[in-house]
Amino acid sequence: MRLISMLLFSTTLLCSATFAQEFALGDLRISHPYARATAPGQPAAAVYLTIDNRGKLGDRLKSVEANVATSSEIHTMSMAGNVMKMREVGSIALAPMSSVKMAPGGGYHIMLVGLQKPLVAGEKFPLKLVFEKAGAIATSVSIEAIDARH
Repeated sequence: MRLISMLLFSTTLLCSATFAQEFALGDLRISHPYARATAPGQPAAAVYLTIDNRGKLGDRLKSVEANVATSSEIHTMSMAGNVMKMREVGSIALAPMSSVKMAPGGGYHIMLVGLQKPLVAGEKFPLKLVFEKAGAIATSVSIEAIDARH
């Protein structure tokens, strides 16, 4: 019985590590960077993630870089009536002891423009985040199914 319990616990840890990627840079934590799979010929895609600033000082996400697209931009999206408005923003302020969650449906996201090839579920690609004070960090973006829910 004890062996079975240990195996179940180990499997749970392995699965948690597989699905919950976290990257650390000083007081910043970047968790679960992901994109959804794309159709052939689709020119753009979005990356979503959460940035936690666990420090006493603010910082700012200044830029992003991904080799899977011609350009990578920080965007915000909102709805005005029945019209979606998306625009590029220069950076995102990270207040001390706060979180910024990039998620489908509104708010911030990272826009990949000019995809080099379709994003395929189950694959990964590198994404570099550059912060004003903390510097740069290389992360890995998991590509999930088109209908993935969070």
